[in-house]
Order: sequence, then structure tokens, then C-alpha cells
Amino acid sequence: MSDEKQFSQAVQTNQNPTVNQGVTGATSAVDVPKDVTASVNVMSNQVPPNPFVVDIPPVPTQEGPMGIRYDFNDGARILLPKGKWHVQIEDDETDNIIFACDADEGWVLSTKKYYIPFRIRVWVRGEQEPVLNHTLDLKGKEVQIKFPVGTIGDTVGWMTYANRFQQKHQCAAEITMAKNMAEIFAGQYPNLFFTALPGKVRFEKPYASYTLGLFFRGNTTHQPIDFRKVGLHRTAGFILGVDPREEAPKVKLGSKRKIKDRYVCIATKASSQAKMWNNGYGWEQVVAYLKGLGYRVFCIDKEPVTGFKYTWNRMPHDVEDFTGNKSLQERIELLEHADFFIGLGSGLSWLAWCAKVPIVLISGFSLPMCEFYTPYRVFNSHGCNGCWDDVNVNFDHYDYFWCPKFKDTDRQFECTRLITGKQVIGHIKQLMKDHHLSAPKPTKEDK
Repeated sequence: MSDEKQFSQAVQTNQNPTVNQGVTGATSAVDVPKDVTASVNVMSNQVPPNPFVVDIPPVPTQEGPMGIRYDFNDGARILLPKGKWHVQIEDDETDNIIFACDADEGWVLSTKKYYIPFRIRVWVRGEQEPVLNHTLDLKGKEVQIKFPVGTIGDTVGWMTYANRFQQKHQCAAEITMAKNMAEIFAGQYPNLFFTALPGKVRFEKPYASYTLGLFFRGNTTHQPIDFRKVGLHRTAGFILGVDPREEAPKVKLGSKRKIKDRYVCIATKASSQAKMWNNGYGWEQVVAYLKGLGYRVFCIDKEPVTGFKYTWNRMPHDVEDFTGNKSLQERIELLEHADFFIGLGSGLSWLAWCAKVPIVLISGFSLPMCEFYTPYRVFNSHGCNGCWDDVNVNFDHYDYFWCPKFKDTDRQFECTRLITGKQVIGHIKQLMKDHHLSAPKPTKEDK
């Protein structure tokens, strides 16, 4: 995802060459990697400005002795005035020296940008005692936790871990995220400060900041473990150094039911073709089965038709059209009164998880561990599958028809094409049995 130059080693000094010791080197100040989600940009290979990225302060926010400045915004940062210095960045938990160097002035930055209990020590060269000896202490400090994407699924998946971070460290935590996402969470987390983006941040000089994201191409600069090994949501727990066990975030529930009839919500669209259920008959079979049980079936996608070039995915026949650019709270209120939800590995499935509705989740391009747990996770192991979580391939954000092994062959998208209507209906039957749901109208099996 990120250019190799973003991983290059560099310490800014005036004259002396850098002397490296310890586990890793320092890096120059770099931008956050641009591509951090599964969303596809099919319009251009140029990355547009990201309205959800919050830049770190240009100068470290903390004042140390002798004109030294430091902070922990996207890693440990030290800015040195002219002098003869020796600097060490350490992991206080392990006592590992992560980086050490001599410098005459300029920047020393940690390579790692995720949570590490850093310790910074700076000596005047030749002196025994450091003039700066500071260990990261977040209690009561202003801290930013940044959600640099506008996608629903990622933001929902990461929210719990941001809250756990604040609880663990008792810091003043500012959560920066897209406006529509901040609206559904802000009222549920009074201990957090939410900043809706685009907009002005609350903390202009934070003591520390951490950027959540899915970082590609084996990036271990912004995440301690490749997200493909731990799951889309749990990666945030590892980035923030908190318990990675999953838990649906809190949203406002308890709305008054507006639709008397029993219904099921479905969402059939996603941001790339690999995420779709690419069985040409699947949705029609499932909808026919649900309507045969007497259910009303509501399609709650944002768009009734999505696609690119020669492939367009349309809302299934015989469903009721609840598509449109509705607020997420409206979606939540519709979902929480549904008997259950059927969707893909995309945002509305994650929103249904918040609404505490039983979920049938259909996906083959991802492995079941990628998303939140549901006992009704539909997956077919007979063909190629799990490319999204394969550390040997990289998702192409500019290819709507990405299929890394079988693109333009008869096997393209077989990961979901082999998932049949019968298989999904089997999960529906099990869900209804487990949740003691009888059909809205009697069926032959009931008679």
C-alpha cells in the first residue's frame, strides 16, 4: 500500500553520520499510508485527498530541557536543537533499546507508529546522566485516536478498541471519524470526545496520537501484526495494545417499531465485485424462500444498482426497496426490529452486528475469522477462497474486478459463485430454529 520510500531509514542531522544500535532504525516523518480499506477507487489511479486524515502537529508538542521537544504522535518523536547529543528510544515494557544514535541536531523518530510504551532518553554526549528521561504516561493526557476512513465496516469494527484504550489509560481521548459514524457513537460513549470529519480537531497539540487502519503489503510500521492474520476488526486491538477480543460497539437501540409485519433485511452490494455473492441465482432463491415463509423482505443497500463497466449488480426481484441515502440511525432502527439480516462482508453487516440482530453473512473472498463471529457465516471451501486474507497477495484498490488467482478465467469469483442458494437457506433454517422463530405463515413443514 505504501511506497517503499515510506519505510526508508533516515535521521535528520547536520554533520555527524548516524550511529545505529538496537532493534530497528529511525525513520523520517512520513504521511499516513493512503490506502487503508477494502474500498475500490475505479475512477483514477491518483489518490484523492482524504478528508478523514488528521495530520500530526509539525513540531513535537512537549517541551523538554535545553530546548529539546518530544511527543508520541504517530510514534516517538524527538526534535533536537544544536548540540552534541546521544539519543535512545526504548520499549519500557521489555527494556529493549529500539534505536540509538548520536546527533548534532534535528529529528529522531521511531519506525513504529502503533502503541508501544516508549521511553525516551537524551544525553549530552559524554555525560553520565540523561538530560531527558521520559516514559510514556497517557493518564490525563490529550490523546487522539484517528479513524482515517469513511467506511462503515472498518469504523464499526474498530470502535470498541478505542474505548478500551481510553479506559485502560484514563486519558482524555479524542476520536476523529467521519460525521455519519460519529453521530451514531457519540451519545453512547460519554467518556470520549468525538470530532466529526471533515472538521476542526479538539486537541491541536496532543501528547500522543494513534492511527487505526488496514495497512497492506506486509506493513509492520503501522501495525504490529499483519491484519490479514488477525481479522479486520481485531487488528485495532493490536495497534492500540488492548484486549483484541471482539465486542460489538454500542449504538442507540430501543426505537419504537414502525412496521407491524414481520420482515427480514438484506444487503446485497459491496465496494468491489469480489465481495458480492456472485451466484447468479442465489439471491432470487433466498428471497423466494423468505417470501414463501410469509416474510416481507427489505433491501437496505444505499444504491439499488451498483457496478462498473460491463457488470452491474441489481436489487433482487420481489424485494421491497428500502435503498437510499438514509442516515445510519434510520438503518439501525429498521435492523433492530427485523427477525434477522442477510448480508455480505461489508458495512451493513457490521451495522447489523451493532443492532444485535441475528446475521447470516455470506463471503468467500475473506475467511470467516476476518469478520465478527456469527454462527451463520456462509463459506464454501470447495473452490478458491480467502484471497483477502492471504498474506501472499495484495488487494488492488483500483481494480473493481480484482481476483488475484483466476481473473478473466472461468474460475473468477468462484469463492462466492460456489455458495448456493440451498447453502444459505440451510443457515436461515438453523438460525430460525436456534432463535425459535416460526414462519409468519404456516408452511408445509408446519402442517
